[in-house]
Amino acid sequence: MKKQKILIAEDDDLNRDNLTELLTMEGYEVKAVENGKEAMAAFVEDKYDLVITDLKMPEGDGLELLKFVKDMNPDNIVIMMTGFGTVDSAVEAMKYGAFDYITKPMKDDLVKLTVSRALSFASLQEENVTLRDNLREKYDFGKMLGYSECMKTIFDTIEKVAKSDSTVIIYGESGTGKELVARAIHFNSDRKNFPLIPVNCGAIPEELLESELFGHEKGAFTGAIRNRLGRFELAQGGTIFLDEIGDMSPSLQVKLLRVIQEKQFERIGGVKTINADVRIIAATNQNLELAVAEKRFREDLYYRINVIPIHLPALRERGPDIAILANHFLQKFAQTKKKDVNSISPEAIACLLHYPWPGNVRELENLIEMLVVLKDDSEIVLDDLPLKIRQFKKEAQSIGSIQIPDDGIDFNELVNQFEKDILLNALEKSSGVKNRAAKLLNLNRTTLVEKLKRLNISSDT
Repeated sequence: MKKQKILIAEDDDLNRDNLTELLTMEGYEVKAVENGKEAMAAFVEDKYDLVITDLKMPEGDGLELLKFVKDMNPDNIVIMMTGFGTVDSAVEAMKYGAFDYITKPMKDDLVKLTVSRALSFASLQEENVTLRDNLREKYDFGKMLGYSECMKTIFDTIEKVAKSDSTVIIYGESGTGKELVARAIHFNSDRKNFPLIPVNCGAIPEELLESELFGHEKGAFTGAIRNRLGRFELAQGGTIFLDEIGDMSPSLQVKLLRVIQEKQFERIGGVKTINADVRIIAATNQNLELAVAEKRFREDLYYRINVIPIHLPALRERGPDIAILANHFLQKFAQTKKKDVNSISPEAIACLLHYPWPGNVRELENLIEMLVVLKDDSEIVLDDLPLKIRQFKKEAQSIGSIQIPDDGIDFNELVNQFEKDILLNALEKSSGVKNRAAKLLNLNRTTLVEKLKRLNISSDT
């Protein structure tokens, strides 16, 4: 195991030698110098897990060294050493980012304890940075899958929205990936180093949701045996994700409206006003305009949260993305389940493309996981699919029968032509009535019109 490295800056020869010997005996790799100037040079030349510096030294004192280290790397840990007469200065140094201070004459046990605490904190801090980097990579726009035109538009919107602090609401059917989009926005925003706190407003009973969101004081109600922080407090500096906000009761809608308007709230049973430095991202599978018209959702709250709406398409509207996602999930589960399944036959893919996916991406993911677990050879074929999906074999035959010539094909042109043929067929069957055509294709009318425009199909067809 690699030794942790400590840099010591101490002008007193005896203290410097004793400290070096003590920490070396503890298993650390130690470099000791006699002033701040030498310590700065050493810090530039090498990487150290911890810096221990005397407060008063010639040629660059400890406070200068502390500021230099923090400018170079804000996450680096620094411990100050000081005599009893300069304790106030050491405490002042902690305001500039020092982790702790040790008073002289130093006791070996206290030194070892303080150094151990500091390095444990440094390790935890490094793990947190790694975790944040992994999360940022996971939710980076380039990692999100989708090549359909509608998803390209969504990705572009997410990238722009992440740079702002505006309230966002994500609309989409169950299973379309609303929380994934919320996480992508958060981990690509300036709030990424602070928490993202999700709350499913539809899954928590109404009588508990208020306490869940805003917290409560001890004795506020029967069973409140201690103070409790709510989700808004836990999300301070970061983002709160209010999933299924359309299920929130009218009384709680009033309280949420105040948080959005005034950026303040109180815990249940409390009198102290708490400032809410939180970005709100909401999501729903409901038509909130209809809910407002039916008096189920407050109109003023609707306009407060509907600042930047993002409409996620259903999986059946994403065309070729179905095959891309299916193969992505195949690779994922083949690895995690340690199975040698590496492909899906063209006939099976064709059926997946025609199935309407009422459960959207979540349903597709669950299906592929099941198929990988049950499969004993390397390829998922048509007969492996559940009957309800195999029933779409007839509609898929025209795709499954496509043969690729030796000189290749223009994939985009072929897909566009296939999509165009389907749209024209649907318009013909519906006598040119777009609402009927959209219903035949399990699309909403807006998506149908966008596809007609993109494929240059006359709108009066």
